[in-house]
Amino acid sequence: MKLYSALFVLSLIWGMSFLFIKVLLSVFDPWQIVFIRCLLGILTIVPLFLLSKQTVNWRTMPIKKLALVGVLNAGLPWGLIAWSETFLDSGYTAILNATTPIWTTMMGVFFFSVRMQWRQWIGVMIGFVGIILLMDIDAPGLAKNQLILGIVLMLIATSCYGYSSQYAKKHLQDTTVWITASTTLLAGFLLSAIMMGFTGGWHMPDHAFDQKVVLSIIGLGVFGFGLAYLLYYYMISAGSAEFATLVTYLVPVSAVIWGSVLLSEKIHPIAFLGLILIFAGVYLTGKKKRINDTLIKQDQSA
Repeated sequence: MKLYSALFVLSLIWGMSFLFIKVLLSVFDPWQIVFIRCLLGILTIVPLFLLSKQTVNWRTMPIKKLALVGVLNAGLPWGLIAWSETFLDSGYTAILNATTPIWTTMMGVFFFSVRMQWRQWIGVMIGFVGIILLMDIDAPGLAKNQLILGIVLMLIATSCYGYSSQYAKKHLQDTTVWITASTTLLAGFLLSAIMMGFTGGWHMPDHAFDQKVVLSIIGLGVFGFGLAYLLYYYMISAGSAEFATLVTYLVPVSAVIWGSVLLSEKIHPIAFLGLILIFAGVYLTGKKKRINDTLIKQDQSA
């Protein structure tokens, strides 16, 4: 029961992250949001890292590889997601974010010599049909080119997630989670600081300290990163990695509900069909990985 409670709470938190971004966009530009998000993440994780008293060999640290993962796993995709929400409702961005496992598989095939089974190819095609359905939606008050731009921005963001996941798996296996998480946030922080220089983001916006804005900042930075990752790793340790990944299916549903209730967003019925197809694609593309993980566990227990 504790595991399922953790799964439910995590889906609510991560689903609400898209709503927090939408609220913050009324005051901040996308790169300011990334800057704040990374800063709060650093302030959350660095003290925990110091308390863990882990020793770090800075001479052997793969700084360039960690920086690349940081840019592709935090800075760039977070900026693109926030930018996409200037065109799309929070529920739509959450649905598109669910395509991340599909892109992870595709990046493995194109850049990391990963082989796919026929079920996975079918899953990829089904997932793309779901994306095409989303592109054909008539969104009130939004031109077709704006809708497509928002979708493309989200797909680039999820592609970044997919590539960085494969890259980290190949090159950062011996790097601790603490180091990877800390340097990821630092790289995202530096990238957003640079981008703010180009977008004129180095100023304090009006209404930055409104109650709604402050609560959204706390929710996105502290709960969306700190508490959420504690719950995620609890589910992995007390349950399994497969159980933890179930949150992929619940977050879009949670985000759609939050957006509807708190922001009065309306989701087109076709979007739910697109979501179902994306879920089916995610399930099929992840089929090989689950089979391989099961075989590895059986070998280790033999």
